[in-house]
Amino acid sequence: MPRPRIRVLASRLACLFLIVWMQAFAPALLAAQKADPPQPARQKEDPHSPAIPGSEYSGMYSFLRDGEFVQFTVQEGGHLIGFVSRYADPEGSAGFVEHFIKSGTLAGNQFSFATDRVKGVSFEFKGEVERGEGTTRDDEDYYVLKGSLTENTVDEAKKTSGRSQEVVLKSFPKNLASPQMEKK
Repeated sequence: MPRPRIRVLASRLACLFLIVWMQAFAPALLAAQKADPPQPARQKEDPHSPAIPGSEYSGMYSFLRDGEFVQFTVQEGGHLIGFVSRYADPEGSAGFVEHFIKSGTLAGNQFSFATDRVKGVSFEFKGEVERGEGTTRDDEDYYVLKGSLTENTVDEAKKTSGRSQEVVLKSFPKNLASPQMEKK
């Protein structure tokens, strides 16, 4: 993967992460203000296990074309929040559009999500999370999403059509700004 692409994605990710964070946690913060007093602390959990089952799969993954990606976070109960960032036009000259995940789940290694419709296009993915060829979480392709991706389009006459394809979406390195990348 070309190194400049990672730096561009890292800066875009920082901006989009803020948007996703605000959408995900603002309602929880407001609800917490109205919640009952906190309950006694639970016993300490194993520091080597993820706090939320499946959260180790959270992160950025490649999408259909070079420069496009899907970013998600696994929350309590296997619910997903995140978005797909893709080129707004086939040539890639009109910038990017973000399709926020409107529903998504992770149950074991079974993974699925559906996005909002933007400019007449939405996506649905159904498949599995598997280990890829990366040797550490800081390597590309440590995890992969394998399955069927359906691109749904609605034309000007409000006619909906779908096109499915089998895909393998590879994870990006967990730490996009690792010292190894900065040296190059």
